[in-house]
Amino acid sequence: MFELLISGFQIVLAPVTFAFIVAGTVLGVIFGAMPGVSASMAVALALPFAYGMEPLVAIAFLTAVYCASITGGGITAILFKIPGTPSNAPTTFDGFPMAQRGEAGRALGISLVTSAIGGVVAAIAMFLLSPQLAAAAIKFGPAELFAVSFLGLSVLTALDSDNVVKTMIAGLIGLFLATIGMDPLLAMPRLTFGSQILLSGIEMIPLMIGMFAITEVLKQTHKPSKLENTGSGDKVKTKLMGFKEGWAMKGVISRSAVLGTLVGILPGAGATIASFLAYTTEVKLSKTPEIYGTGAPEGIAASETANNAATGGAMVPMLALGIPGGNAAAIMMSALVLKGVQVGPLLIKTQPQYLSSVFASMMVTNVIMVIISIWIAKVFSKILKVPYSILGTTIIVLATVGSFALKGNTNDVMLMAIAGVFGFILNKYKFSSAALILGLVLGPMIEANLRRAVQLENGSLMNVISPAGHPITAVLLVLCAAMLLFPILSKLFKKKTA
Repeated sequence: MFELLISGFQIVLAPVTFAFIVAGTVLGVIFGAMPGVSASMAVALALPFAYGMEPLVAIAFLTAVYCASITGGGITAILFKIPGTPSNAPTTFDGFPMAQRGEAGRALGISLVTSAIGGVVAAIAMFLLSPQLAAAAIKFGPAELFAVSFLGLSVLTALDSDNVVKTMIAGLIGLFLATIGMDPLLAMPRLTFGSQILLSGIEMIPLMIGMFAITEVLKQTHKPSKLENTGSGDKVKTKLMGFKEGWAMKGVISRSAVLGTLVGILPGAGATIASFLAYTTEVKLSKTPEIYGTGAPEGIAASETANNAATGGAMVPMLALGIPGGNAAAIMMSALVLKGVQVGPLLIKTQPQYLSSVFASMMVTNVIMVIISIWIAKVFSKILKVPYSILGTTIIVLATVGSFALKGNTNDVMLMAIAGVFGFILNKYKFSSAALILGLVLGPMIEANLRRAVQLENGSLMNVISPAGHPITAVLLVLCAAMLLFPILSKLFKKKTA
């Protein structure tokens, strides 16, 4: 094991490989910070550069892009309330309020350090426990994946504890929007009303950009707030999280790192579910849950630790089983297969250098990206120095470009605009936009896995949730029900005792 570790760092620290890792980190942070560019899209955009590289260099380069893109998405999430990737959406809940009260530099520092910690923990877990964790993950069938996805909905009661009913309604709207388009199993159009545009469904990224970015611009236009205290007049200086502050949040960071790694291992789960689950877990466990959503550093730490930990987790099934843990991992696996690498159970035995090089490249990337992100954050923060009349226009332009770049389709730009207006209306009447986004993200996974599980059980829903047939599913569903009902029941109990 030690020799394998040494060989991995020898590969990664070779001048050519190291140079490509640095380049991949820069590209990843920039791509991640651009609205509408998901981690999988960042890897796809970098893929052409990897075709001419040696296989070991290519996997190190693509790993750097993948890890850094998740971190880069936190920059715009904090500064402009525009999550660069979907997994950075929970970062906006507390990151943007911190920036509004003049603590943008501190928020960025927490984001960068916790991102690096999450990535390092996941890399270590991937290297040491890859065969064992992969064997456990393969036991998760459609029923278990349905339960994991449904567990993500438990965040709904934590997003706005004062408006639980409205938050649940917003989540249900998101689930409804997820059903528009082609049926995932029957390939039949549904709820499209004869429109060709709706056949592909409601695209998540344009809708997310509209609900977060455009809605915020409309809010500022309708009722301008004083932005002098957001750091807009001064240069935002990233203040890295110190040991004392990190130690105070050690529980949040450690729990989120473990949760993110485990969720990342599950095929199809990914960094988005990991960040939402970690955030809601910390809200549930906190003695002061009311501080979340108002600028709590713990909220940033939970989200950014988990989504970066999920990147390492996604590598486990890809390398050990040949099953990609997410879209980005699938793109990376396709690049390796094209180069003749046999990804799967035999890889660790016949070509262990790929495991060690991925581990070493993740370790190096998570250190380098902190330095690079500080520099890129300075560039982005300069935008804050301009008046909001220009800044708001700039945000709309960035949002439009990000939405159009997804497929090169003007329909996505229209969706973004409609989503912005709809988000403004939801916000005005105290409905949670984040709950709607969460329902849209989790809806396809919940539906597809549940229907597959029911088919495998010959149409019996009871067999799917039965403790005898699927004990993991039963336990997760009970946990989900408890998390959903706890805030409601606790309020009723307090009223009775009062």
